[in-house]
Amino acid sequence: MRDIFEGLTPELSDADPIRRAQIQMKKPLPKRFYTEVTVAPAEDGFAVLLDGKTVKTPARNGLVLPTKAAAELVMAEWQAQVEVIDPGTMPITRLVNTALDAVAVSMDEVLDDIVRFSGSDLLCYRADGPQELVARQSAQWDGILTWLADRHGARFIQTSGIIHVEQPKPATDVFRRALNSYNHAFALASLHVMTSLTGSAILALAIADGHLSLEQGWDIAHLDENWTDEHWGTDSEAQARRNARLVDMRAAHLVLRSTVQ
Repeated sequence: MRDIFEGLTPELSDADPIRRAQIQMKKPLPKRFYTEVTVAPAEDGFAVLLDGKTVKTPARNGLVLPTKAAAELVMAEWQAQVEVIDPGTMPITRLVNTALDAVAVSMDEVLDDIVRFSGSDLLCYRADGPQELVARQSAQWDGILTWLADRHGARFIQTSGIIHVEQPKPATDVFRRALNSYNHAFALASLHVMTSLTGSAILALAIADGHLSLEQGWDIAHLDENWTDEHWGTDSEAQARRNARLVDMRAAHLVLRSTVQ
């Protein structure tokens, strides 16, 4: 019997999972071939099934999630496909594939990358003018750095302008320990996406810890853009790109919440 996912995903045409995804996006969309999407208990959690057969990731891993809630999120995306299967409308499935195929086999490297991002975090680099923007950054960002210091003991240095400032190693070491609660593939994949989309590993952790809601964190991450829009007007193309990133941000947040127990 042919594999349920045969023909839907490319062979491993490139060692880089991001490059593989780009190659896949250029191919014609496959037609929907299944009738029923279900979730069933599996050895390592809950599997997503198409007509009773387990879905496979691009690297041929079974699409198995650690919780039923997470599997149902993926199931909903597969159910929503109509005539073709469009990965562009399946951000949760894409993230789960990344977690299973890439993050699960490179946990330390992904963790290192998030910690490295904190060393040049958005919240630590402030504008040197105009004063209205400086004041707004201080009002919205200072409290998060204070929370990080009080909650986790990580004290980061702030600076004005764009010249890089090396963060104290004790601060980044403590930040790394703060991520230990999320040291599994699905959580790390989600945190990495949230960090990349906001430009802030600190904001990603604050959202993950529940200190900030997703909406609060997203708005704070775009403080500078919001200020520019207020003074110069909104760029429709930039807003469209931001809305597209928000879709991925919400997907990452949903995967994180549904897999952290």
